[in-house]
Amino acid sequence: MIRKCLLLASVLALPAVADASDRYKVVRPVIIESGIAGEWMMQLGGPVRAQVVRRVERQPAVQYRKVRRKGLFDVQPVEQVVYRPQKPAYDRIDPKYLPQVVDYDTTYKPGTIVIDTNNRFLYLVMEGGKARRYGVGVGKPGFEWAGEHKITRKAEWPDWHPPKEMIAREAAKGHFLPASMEGGEANPLGARAMYLGSTLYRIHGTNAPWTIGFGVSSGCIRMRNQDVVDLYERVKVGTRVIVI
Repeated sequence: MIRKCLLLASVLALPAVADASDRYKVVRPVIIESGIAGEWMMQLGGPVRAQVVRRVERQPAVQYRKVRRKGLFDVQPVEQVVYRPQKPAYDRIDPKYLPQVVDYDTTYKPGTIVIDTNNRFLYLVMEGGKARRYGVGVGKPGFEWAGEHKITRKAEWPDWHPPKEMIAREAAKGHFLPASMEGGEANPLGARAMYLGSTLYRIHGTNAPWTIGFGVSSGCIRMRNQDVVDLYERVKVGTRVIVI
């Protein structure tokens, strides 16, 4: 009898073939509803230099919506999109786009911001023929512009309110942007924003630093978050901004 009890105890002490931790052995992709997968997510298909890979797959719908038909409600599936972004190589940014003090011969007064959209540089003019230079991302083809404005407002971790034109433009491509998005690390405006005149253009940070040095925006000037914070502290409302 004692022997049978010992045998039974030893069997009960054996580990189970499958336990709760097994569910974590298979890492499943994060499913993000297409309605919130806006322009900031589509940036993951950007420069090859950063080795960013985005693979989009259609998956069986997991949400449904009610559609009224002849007084009755029919349930239809809502399509979702799976994004599997590969973490970009942030350390591979071209060194020329990192902040540095350079020789800069200009007639503009110290404190003026000059943005060279062709070469993807922003210059903060300094005394003695010098300038602090930053790498930037600029407007994509069809969204380039040039002109002169002043910084009319500054904001930390700004909210994003995409204009109606952008919402309509992206909706035509099947990308549905939110009406607004609170400031934060996932926000496409990044850590800081400096608004130019009465336009919709801004100098702002980004949640996609691997796009610096490229024409990727809808006209705004984007910077790495650490760079836009540095610039933000050096300029004030009323600063003259020249875009060439």
